[in-house]
Amino acid sequence: MKGFMTFIREQGVVGLAVGFILGGSVSKVVSSLVEDLINPILGIALGRVDNLATATISVGSGTIAWGHFMSVVIDFVVIAAVVYFIVKGFGFDKLDKPKG
Repeated sequence: MKGFMTFIREQGVVGLAVGFILGGSVSKVVSSLVEDLINPILGIALGRVDNLATATISVGSGTIAWGHFMSVVIDFVVIAAVVYFIVKGFGFDKLDKPKG
């Protein structure tokens, strides 16, 4: 048990677990932002009454759900921007650089 506790302390497993949990929460908040605010605004701007995520193109008997794809892309871009600004803001990008 002592070796296990040393491993957790030295390898930063607790910090990794906290980061993982917070990352999931940030993802939920960003998804809600995109679905509840950004998509409806874009839908209105593009002339759709409902949400951008429901925008489709029918080709023969198939349907291309381009609106849902755009929602996922917007979701990714917002999450990537949040992570970027957090890493830059807290200086985490300088942690892996060799000291010397």
